Formats: sequence, C-alpha cells, structure tokens
Amino acid sequence: MFLDAFDFANEMEGTVVGDPINGKVFLATTRDGGEHWTLLPDEKRPVTAEGEAFFAASGTNLVDLGIKNGIESSLLMVSGGKKSKFWHLDSHLKSDSLPLTQGLESTGANSIAINGKKEGIVIGGDFSKDSIATNNCVLFRLSDPITFSFPKTSPHGYRSCVTYITDKNLIACGTSGVDISSDGGQHWTLISKQGFHVCQKAKKGTAVFLAGGHGRVAVLVE
Repeated sequence: MFLDAFDFANEMEGTVVGDPINGKVFLATTRDGGEHWTLLPDEKRPVTAEGEAFFAASGTNLVDLGIKNGIESSLLMVSGGKKSKFWHLDSHLKSDSLPLTQGLESTGANSIAINGKKEGIVIGGDFSKDSIATNNCVLFRLSDPITFSFPKTSPHGYRSCVTYITDKNLIACGTSGVDISSDGGQHWTLISKQGFHVCQKAKKGTAVFLAGGHGRVAVLVE
C-alpha cells in the first residue's frame, strides 16, 4: 500500500488512510497507540471512482473523531484527483461531491480541519496551477445532510494544508504562499509568497510551525 495520512483521536485511537487497492480505500485502525493495526473489513472500506485518490502533501486529509457506539471510529476524509469527495464513515458510509476544482490528477481536496465536531474547512485546488484562487476552499457543517459554503474571500492559490490556531483563527499553506483568517475561514489574507507543504499548531502551547521543500521550516510570528 501507499499511505497518505493518519490521525489520532487521542493517545491510543488512530486511523491511517492509503490510496485505493482494487478500487477500495486502504483504511486501518489502532487502539493501542500504533503498536498494532487492523485493516477495516472489506465491506466497510469506501469504493472510489476512477482517478480518485488521496494527496499526501501534508498528511492532513483525514480526521479521526474517535470510537462511536463502541464499534469503530467516526472518520472524515477528503479525496482528490479526477473526483473530489467528502467522506463520512460512521455507523454507515456517506459521501458528497466537494464543490472544489476537480477533474485532473492535480486537482481536488488536500486537507481537512474541524473545529470541535460540527464545523470545519476543506482546502485544495490545482497544484499544477498553484496561483489560481477559485474553488480551492469550502466550509462545512456536519448536519444531515452535510452543508457546504464558500468563504467570502478565498486563500490566494492552491493550498495543501489548513489548520485551526484558535476557534476563529486559521492558517493555510501551499506551494504559492501562506494565508491566515481571523473569522473562521470567511476571509483570507496572504502573509507570505514563500511556499510550504504543511502547517500545524503545537499539541501543547501556541506555537505554529510550517515545513516545505528542501528542508524549509518556519514559525508563525504575531
């Protein structure tokens, strides 16, 4: 398999996602902090469309919300490529087409972040045309059905990673630059044209780090 991303709901429960094998997403879970992994049963693994897969640029296209009903993890995933979808794996599997740029191997969703367990954001675009700032970001609310909305001002190009710094402050990065938002993702401001692949807030404390190609690292400074 080729593994794209993993996420832990807590110190012991985690999930890893990999590109499709025979048309089904590779998904495995751990309940002991990564010591042992169990492949999800074949019937519980999502079936992908032709040309649909998962981007590994930032390793953030998966959110593990933890065990629900004592059975399995509740998962959120976003795919890209020729098809870009929002997957919600709970007591049953649901998927929705994402209103993002798609149709090519270089397009679609790259990263998902959630604020609490109800609201979140998905980000991506076209990494082969990384300065295009349309259809590269969408906000979502976990409801039945899931609802999507576009921000009033989008990030300034393809972005491979997005994360919450606080409930309302977010940061997103990609090969064409770094953006921040102070209103929950509704408006985005470009703060750097330096390219990075991943941005994350420290698990303890308030530091925000970025990493990119050729060993490039940075720290967000207020």
